[in-house]
Amino acid sequence: MTTLQSLLHNVGSLLTYSPDEPMLFSGGLFWALFICFMPVYALLRSRRTQMIVFVIAFSLYFYYKSSGFFLLLLAATSIIDWHISRAIVRLKSRAGRRRMVALSVVVSLSVLCYFKYANFFLWNWNAMVEGNFQPLDIVLPVGISFYTFQSISYVVDVYRGSVKPADTWGEYLFFLSFFPALIAGPIVRANCFLPQIKENHHADHNEIFGGLWLIICGVVKKAVIADYIAQYNDLIFDNPGGYTGFESLMGIIGYTMQIYCDFSGYSDMAIGIALIMGFRLGINFDRPYRSKSLTEFWHRWHISLSTWLRDYVYIPLGGNRKGTARTYVNNFLTMLIGGLWHGAAWKFVFWGGMHGIGLAVNKLCRPYTSRLDGKKWFEISSLAATLVYVSLLWVFFRAQSFGDSVAIISNIFTSFAPESIVPFIKTRWLWCVLMAVIAASHIIPQRWLDEASSRFISSRWIVQLLIFIIAVQLVIEFAGEEVSPFIYYQF
Repeated sequence: MTTLQSLLHNVGSLLTYSPDEPMLFSGGLFWALFICFMPVYALLRSRRTQMIVFVIAFSLYFYYKSSGFFLLLLAATSIIDWHISRAIVRLKSRAGRRRMVALSVVVSLSVLCYFKYANFFLWNWNAMVEGNFQPLDIVLPVGISFYTFQSISYVVDVYRGSVKPADTWGEYLFFLSFFPALIAGPIVRANCFLPQIKENHHADHNEIFGGLWLIICGVVKKAVIADYIAQYNDLIFDNPGGYTGFESLMGIIGYTMQIYCDFSGYSDMAIGIALIMGFRLGINFDRPYRSKSLTEFWHRWHISLSTWLRDYVYIPLGGNRKGTARTYVNNFLTMLIGGLWHGAAWKFVFWGGMHGIGLAVNKLCRPYTSRLDGKKWFEISSLAATLVYVSLLWVFFRAQSFGDSVAIISNIFTSFAPESIVPFIKTRWLWCVLMAVIAASHIIPQRWLDEASSRFISSRWIVQLLIFIIAVQLVIEFAGEEVSPFIYYQF
C-alpha cells in the first residue's frame, strides 16, 4: 500500500506544475504524453467538435505544465478578443470598429507591459529620480509575447476584413492555445489557421513522415548541437575577461550557431508536430546565415515575427510610402520595437536599434551595390560582412550587460593569442565538428536537404525507425544532467 501511495504521489508530482521543471518539447514527459495524445486525436479527427475540445484541453494542460495557472490569463485573453472581434463585425460605424480595435490592443499590450516591462520602466524611473526601488514580484507568463501578438493580429485582421471572426469561442481558443506554437511560436496568423480548423484536413503519409523528419531534425539541432556547444559558449559569456581573444571569438561564433540551432530546432519540432496533426504552420527559418544583406537576413530569420512586424508595425507607420527619410525612420522604429519585444533590458533595445540602423544603411547603399550583383567576390564579401554584423550583435543579445559585451568583443583585438588555436581544436574537436555541420547545412544546395527529406518519407519503415533510434541515441549520449530550456522560452 505504501508503494502504491508513493507511486501515485510521484505520478501526481510529475503531472502537476513545477516552476523548476516546465514541460518542453525536448523533455521525455512531453513525448510520453504526446504518444498517448495522438491515438485519441486520430479517433476524434473526423468528429470536429470533439476534436477541438480535446486539443484545447491538451493545449491548456500543456500550458499549465509550462506556466501554471497563467493558463487562466490565456483563457481570459481569448474570451475578450473573441467577443471584441464579433463586436467589430456587428458595428456599422467605422469609428466604433476602431474603438473596439483600440480597446483590444490596449488591453493586450497593457497585460504584456505589466508582466514583461513593469520592473524595467520602474527601474529606469528610479534611476532618474535616484529613489530606492525594490523590484516587483512579477513572474513572466511563458509565451505571453507570442500569443499576445497572435491575438492583436487576429483583431486587426478582422477589422481590416482580411479574416472572418471565428464562429465560436472554442475555435478561437483552439487557434490561440494550439500547443505546438503556444510557447515559442511560430506566430500563427488567423487567416492561415482558422480555415484549416474548418477544413478538418487529415494528414496523409507524406505529411506524417515529413513532420516526423522535421521533429528529428529539430531534436538533433536543439538537444544535440545547441545544448552541447552551449557548454563552451556559457564559459565565455560568464567570464568575459577570463579567456584569450581567440577563445572569445569562438564563443561569439558558437553562440551565433547555438541560438540558430536552438530556436530553429524548436520551430522544426513545432511545425513537425502540427504537420502530423494535419495543420500547416509555415516555415520560420530559411538558412539565415547564408544571407548577403541584413534585409535578406530578416527575410530568413524568425520569419513569422519579421513578417508580423512588417504588417502590423512597419506598414502602419507608413512603410516606404512617406519618402526615403521616413522609410529609414520606420525601419529603425520597427526594429527598436522588435528588440524590446525580445526582452525588458537596454541591451535588447540596443540590439534592435542597431539592426534598424543596419537595415537603413543597407537600403541607402542598395542603388550603388546593385550594380555589383552577380560578381562572386562581392557576394562573398557581402555574406561575410552580414554574418560578422549579425554575430557581433548577438553578443549584446546574450551577454549579461553592455559592459560584458564590450569586454568580450574588445578582447578579440587586445589579446587574440594565436598560439591558443591548436590547443583549442585538440581539446574541443567535437565542438568544432558540430559547428562545421551547421556551417555545411547553410552552404550545401537546398535541393540536397529537400532530397534527404523526400528519401526519409519514401523509405521503408525499418529505415525510418533506424534513423529515429539513431537520433534518440544521440540525444541520450549528448544529454546533460538537466534538460536545457529553449532560449526563446523566456520571451
